Amino acid sequence: MIKELKQKIYNLLRWSEKYTKTDMVYLTKGGSWLTLGNIVSSASSFLLAIAFANLLPKETYGIYKYILSIAGILAIPTLSGMGTAITQAVARGYEGSFLPALKTKIRWGLLGGLASLALAGYYYFNDNTTLTISFLITAVFLPFMDSFGTYNALLQGRKLFGISTKYGIISQIIAIAILIATLFFTKNLFLIILAYFASWTILRFIFLKITLKNFPPNLNQDPQTLSYGKHLSLIGILGTIAAYLDRILIFHYLGATEVAIYSFAIAIPEQLKGSFKNIPALALPKLAQRSFKEINSVLCQRLLKLFIIGGLIAGIYILVAPYIFKIFFPKYLDSIFFSQIFAFTIAIRMPFALFSTAGQAKLTQIPKKMLYWTNVLPQLILVGSLFLLTKLYGIPGVIVAKYIFLISTFIIGFIFWKKLLKIYLWQK
Repeated sequence: MIKELKQKIYNLLRWSEKYTKTDMVYLTKGGSWLTLGNIVSSASSFLLAIAFANLLPKETYGIYKYILSIAGILAIPTLSGMGTAITQAVARGYEGSFLPALKTKIRWGLLGGLASLALAGYYYFNDNTTLTISFLITAVFLPFMDSFGTYNALLQGRKLFGISTKYGIISQIIAIAILIATLFFTKNLFLIILAYFASWTILRFIFLKITLKNFPPNLNQDPQTLSYGKHLSLIGILGTIAAYLDRILIFHYLGATEVAIYSFAIAIPEQLKGSFKNIPALALPKLAQRSFKEINSVLCQRLLKLFIIGGLIAGIYILVAPYIFKIFFPKYLDSIFFSQIFAFTIAIRMPFALFSTAGQAKLTQIPKKMLYWTNVLPQLILVGSLFLLTKLYGIPGVIVAKYIFLISTFIIGFIFWKKLLKIYLWQK
């Protein structure tokens, strides 16, 4: 009976492919696992947000988010682009690139730890004990926390989405449970920061060891992996800075309380956007095996559909946002309006996620100069917009800067993709 049901579902998925123009069996198998992971991640993050909103003063939460934002920038030397390079290499059978890439991330990450120590020294000499101790804690874990999480790139490159999701779910539940428990027992900022960094670092180390034991990589190495991982990280530096610059500027111009208000305003829309991160995770291994022409055909079929879906999700959220805040975040009702105007970034982000993945799938064939332009130029626009508009208009200015960035990124990426496609077709 169950076998017959599975066969019927399989036949239905195959039949639907002539309309969706997508490998629906692959999408369902991989997507179901990633969707489950996103559901658990969203639910646990939502519970954590409720705990922060109701158990921690606004100012303390604002300082906490400021510290994590600075830590995100200090983590730049850990080479965030290496994960994409590993996934792309593993998808083509070059699993031996994983361990050298991991060691490279840790070595470079030590620079981030030293930078955090230097920042702690700066705040010590400026008599700010809170930030001094916070960045001393950060320095201990910074070189390792993100680096240990690279096991996920190996699993996704092998299309082991189920295993990747299981590890992610367990890590998410345990880490957030530790943070919530810490919030119940103490409002001490140092213990909260320690709980965050220690839990994630230890859990990722455990699953790194498990992954290497159960799924040892082969010895095939792509000599371009490390080089491209570094290049992707280099061109992503501005992106990393821009990703955290909003809270840093709000902290500088408006204070910790406004950081808390802004953080809750964007939290749910960002979580909704994050729930669609399985689009690039599923698409990358498949697209890496296709030609430019085939990838372009996929883009033409998907972009408008994703934009419409994102717009519908944003519209629904705008309607229900006031009720969500009144029930779960009653101390942050002043975040509602900002959250609503930020919501339509969901519609823009969804098609952009697929569009950027198309470039990642063929990154070894894309001229490095073009990679720099398509990544650096939009980030320059965002950084400039944030500096100008945050100072002039506060939180609304930050949100406008985010829209300017997303739209400019899509336009620039589209122009360069068409140019790349013409070069490819001309060479053919």
